[in-house]
Amino acid sequence: METSTKTKISPSRIIETGMGFWASKTLLTAVNLGLFTHLAKGALTAKEIKEHLELNERSLYDFLDALVALGFLNRKGLEQTAVYSNTAETDLYLDKNKATYIGGMLEMGNNRLYPFWNNLEDALKTGLPQNEVKNGNMPFFEVLYSNEKRLRQFISAMGGFQMGNFISFAKSFDFSNYKTLCDIGGAGCELSMQVSTHHPHMECISFDLPKVSEIAQEKLEEMDYSPRIKIVSGNFFNEDFPSVDVITMGNILHDWGTRDKKLLISKAYQALPKGGALVVLENLIDDERKENVFGLLMSLNMLIETYEGYDFTASKFKRWAKDAGFQKTEVIPLAGPTSAAIAYK
Repeated sequence: METSTKTKISPSRIIETGMGFWASKTLLTAVNLGLFTHLAKGALTAKEIKEHLELNERSLYDFLDALVALGFLNRKGLEQTAVYSNTAETDLYLDKNKATYIGGMLEMGNNRLYPFWNNLEDALKTGLPQNEVKNGNMPFFEVLYSNEKRLRQFISAMGGFQMGNFISFAKSFDFSNYKTLCDIGGAGCELSMQVSTHHPHMECISFDLPKVSEIAQEKLEEMDYSPRIKIVSGNFFNEDFPSVDVITMGNILHDWGTRDKKLLISKAYQALPKGGALVVLENLIDDERKENVFGLLMSLNMLIETYEGYDFTASKFKRWAKDAGFQKTEVIPLAGPTSAAIAYK
């Protein structure tokens, strides 16, 4: 293979990506140990961190300094004289005592998803999920709904992980011509809360399964958002959607195969009035399928977790929406790799 003398070829990116699980597991372990929550109270020496987290002396500095090199910790001094503190990002997003905490998703990544991804090769060859069902257990969501503590943790993790997107959507979407909204699969009703906060004229419904709705109702009463937000229980496959001006779905469609995706889009069309909007918040894969790495990897995660789910491009959503009867679509970028795909009736 001939190469230009001006082009410098290096194996660095291959090595860094191939061994990327080293960095991933280091961050996930730090989150799981609560390191950033401890440091949110103030800077600590390595010895103090060792005592707080009950760590062994061996590799203590390697662990902490790897987090420094990765950009997740600040440090003054070196080794025995070193004092460690959070960066602005880790202090905001990885302190469990802050409402902006997104570590719940990372905890789930560490405790559940990490070992399942070891079987990606099997998933690619069989097309079958590699999570709990592989060993004969119930599907993940059935396991989740059977344990209230685990369900609460999951709802909290998803809410924190999506909060930036919900805030961005509430600020970016033009609600001036609408009065009502229903969030299908509303979980802890965080999206409804953000819309209500930024648009006091909006009345919102958070629609989810009964066990989830009970948790959302508790949260709603704690936050005192009533009566502008209503919790409605139901199964979005078996029951009609409420008749509202705007229907939202946050990371719902990617859980399902094409047939069910089309069904949910069609049900939204039937429930909306003329001029109404369906808003899908997803990690939309770019149409050329080469830029949104997170969206593509999330789609592989759907392979690991579900029987038919996958992430999709804006062009595919546009086609499905048109087939359902929607007149036009648009895309609004949100936080990070997430976008709002909007279909207007």
